[in-house]
Amino acid sequence: MTGENRVLAYHGLQKANAEPNFGIAALAEIGSVQQPLTIHQLVFMIAPRVNAAGRMDEGGKAVELFIAGSFEQALGFASQLQSDNTDRREADKITTQEALQLIEENPAWKNSRSTVVFQPHWHKGVVGIVASRLIEHYHRPTIVLTQSGEQVAGSARSVPGFNLYEAIHACREHLIGYGGHFAAAGMTLLADQVDAFREKFEAVVAASITDDQLIPEIIIDQEIKLQDISPTFYSILSQMEPFGPENLRPVFLLSTLYDTGQSKIVKEEHIRFVLKDKTNRSTISGIGFGLANRFSLLTGGQPIDVVCTLDENHFNNKTTIQLRVMDIRAAQP
Repeated sequence: MTGENRVLAYHGLQKANAEPNFGIAALAEIGSVQQPLTIHQLVFMIAPRVNAAGRMDEGGKAVELFIAGSFEQALGFASQLQSDNTDRREADKITTQEALQLIEENPAWKNSRSTVVFQPHWHKGVVGIVASRLIEHYHRPTIVLTQSGEQVAGSARSVPGFNLYEAIHACREHLIGYGGHFAAAGMTLLADQVDAFREKFEAVVAASITDDQLIPEIIIDQEIKLQDISPTFYSILSQMEPFGPENLRPVFLLSTLYDTGQSKIVKEEHIRFVLKDKTNRSTISGIGFGLANRFSLLTGGQPIDVVCTLDENHFNNKTTIQLRVMDIRAAQP
């Protein structure tokens, strides 16, 4: 999010809030997106609904949405995109579960340095998303394949620092076609080449990826204290927006925090945090997506270290600053 992209994103966001296109306004209405719109909301709440049309059905509906002549007409198309996005989420969830099960049931795959999974019934529109989900679990170059007509089509995602395109290029004898870049790619091949491609891709990755590249890493910008977090501090951070690639939201370390006893698991996968510092004078809430398996760190009354970004929570016409927790660990001395 630098240079021209930053300028376009900034002024585009101003326009979207001052005079929103009927399509954007309809998607915000359908998705219960709070106003004013932020870059985060556009990226994670508006854009997925737009993309869902092409992923699950026909992309022309998204075009019709944005050229609609009235808000009522746009609402009709937005409703269709909402339905497509619901289907996309369900396909994403089921495919990810099936892919994880395939890997866990195959010891050789579980301990590999890459992942290549294939099922002919998986929806082509979600294989790229599922590849990213699998990287969250195993943190290694990943390819998800499905049947597409008479061919097999796939989507690939990499880990930071590893040249995915070059690895796929080295396996080209098994492919009909391929394309992409350093971090993501796509390919087509015949079904009878899947096993050979998997073996060759694993050999190429194993020979070239480093141990460090297989370890997830969070870059921390600054350690702060709980009492440093204030509306003024958040206002200063907001001057750096819009955040995005090459202008990432600042990541902070908060050391030696304690659970207040009010933290809880929500929707089986996430943690709603309510934390305090050792003085008991400062408390703060937060959300940690996908961190439910770390909840035991909160239950023993021992201090934890928290890595997070900051954002605003709007609820009941009240705005508060909250932590968006990326990781936690037992506090380090």
